[in-house]
Amino acid sequence: MSSTPVYIICSPRPQVGKTLIARLLSEFLLLKNGAVLSFDINLKEPSLLDYLPRITETADVIDTYGKMQLMDRVIVNDGIAKVIDLGYHAFDEFFKMCDEIGLMKEALRRRVAPVILFVADTDRVSVRSYQMLEGLMPPNALVVIDNEFVVRGELPPAMTRSRVLRLRALPVFLKTYIDRLSFSFTGYLRQEKDSSTELHQWIRKNYTTFRDLELSMLLQRS
Repeated sequence: MSSTPVYIICSPRPQVGKTLIARLLSEFLLLKNGAVLSFDINLKEPSLLDYLPRITETADVIDTYGKMQLMDRVIVNDGIAKVIDLGYHAFDEFFKMCDEIGLMKEALRRRVAPVILFVADTDRVSVRSYQMLEGLMPPNALVVIDNEFVVRGELPPAMTRSRVLRLRALPVFLKTYIDRLSFSFTGYLRQEKDSSTELHQWIRKNYTTFRDLELSMLLQRS
């Protein structure tokens, strides 16, 4: 049986587009595979649970019980991809836990494949946090997300050592449109017949990016 992917979308900084990426990835996996299980570890609303309540559960890493509950659901090779939207407030505690339990060794033993999607920013905290993850995760399990809405220019040089996925910035009026709780990316692709619209092309480009990432991870594990 092949490994089950677990995508951990994270940043030590607020308001970098983390939940937007979690929404896109969750909807892509649901469309492609017919199932996905997402976890929302956030303080601020609206969060992933508000956008995708049918496939999302809340979780926390504040205490040992919460950590054990989350890991019991995540580190299992059941063929259902997992997406974790990790709030910035829980960043340090989550990866401290991963280090303490030996996440990568345990995941390998159980045929689970964690992938860290680190949402970049140019501040010192982000650079230090990325460097911490470099020491914790294998190179092929760490991916940098370059959100052009946040990083207006070049990435910090340290972050270019990993694979980089770029999220193109949308015009403000379209950003406001997709931020509505009722909006669905897959629903838009199905309903909008004009495939030349900017939003249609933006969604398809991001879905293709996730598909290519998934294929490359499969090749690395084969």
